[in-house]
Amino acid sequence: MTQLKENTKKHIEVDASNLPLHCPMPDMLKWNAHPRVFLPIEKTGEALCPYCGTKYVLKGGPAGHSH
Repeated sequence: MTQLKENTKKHIEVDASNLPLHCPMPDMLKWNAHPRVFLPIEKTGEALCPYCGTKYVLKGGPAGHSH
């Protein structure tokens, strides 16, 4: 059985497999979630959810840029 994350974490690292990014994420509990909102993270590598304030950071930085 997979354990679902509570919607209390305020800093989440995501990778390309999570794109397009939306909050709440699929593995978060739904009973205390806000409406799904898609977050534009590809250009800057960071996005802030306007509902819950969770900050998402894209591992590796903005899409299309290599290090």
